[in-house]
Amino acid sequence: MRKILRKLLLGNVTNLRDPKLNPIQKRIQNIKAIWNNDHQDDNGIEKIVRLFLSSSQLIFPGIYIKYFASKKGTEYEDLAMDFYILSKVAMPLIIISNQWQQFPVILGLMIYVMLETVLYIPTLIFASDLFSKPRSYKRSMLLLFFNYLEIVFGFAVLYSTGNYLNQKFNHWFDAVYFSMVTSSTIGFGDLYPVATFGKFLVMTQSLLVLMFVVLFLNFYSTKIDSKGYFEKSKKD
Repeated sequence: MRKILRKLLLGNVTNLRDPKLNPIQKRIQNIKAIWNNDHQDDNGIEKIVRLFLSSSQLIFPGIYIKYFASKKGTEYEDLAMDFYILSKVAMPLIIISNQWQQFPVILGLMIYVMLETVLYIPTLIFASDLFSKPRSYKRSMLLLFFNYLEIVFGFAVLYSTGNYLNQKFNHWFDAVYFSMVTSSTIGFGDLYPVATFGKFLVMTQSLLVLMFVVLFLNFYSTKIDSKGYFEKSKKD
């Protein structure tokens, strides 16, 4: 049974060479590369934004989970991040189904980890100097889908914290429904924001989805000639 689980969860990547730098060292080198203009002659607001995005990842738990898991091996680093991302997807559903959004600490924790995802996507796009391409683009696309679900479920929790729409939610799943409809830009019209904060949430979620899906997928589907996370080899 143990061999079966190991084969299922870890696959066959144990023969890969361990990277010279751990995830935290890579991030610090990434920041230095942007600061020193090693790969891109940017300045002004572009450089400030790139530095902010790259540095922001140091204040969230994801990079430290990768760091401790990488000590055991590259395959464990990937596995740890898979479970971490899945836990971030499950957190909003657990909160909203149990009506825990009324507790400020729990709500604040959810917003904190969701902010990590919100900033991580533009970091990959705009501040990925020194980041090699992922071993599997299919895995990265799958994780992107889970990140998308995290945003949808997270905003569902935010919508359920007050009476921001034209009618109250009869069930916690109504908030998930409205968030999904908003993310897909369908807009059936049965539910819509009437309070200012509700309109702000809808506007924010719509902007995030446009950035999250359209722009990020565009980078995955387009070969760009730059050094970074999305760099593809000539064989690709």
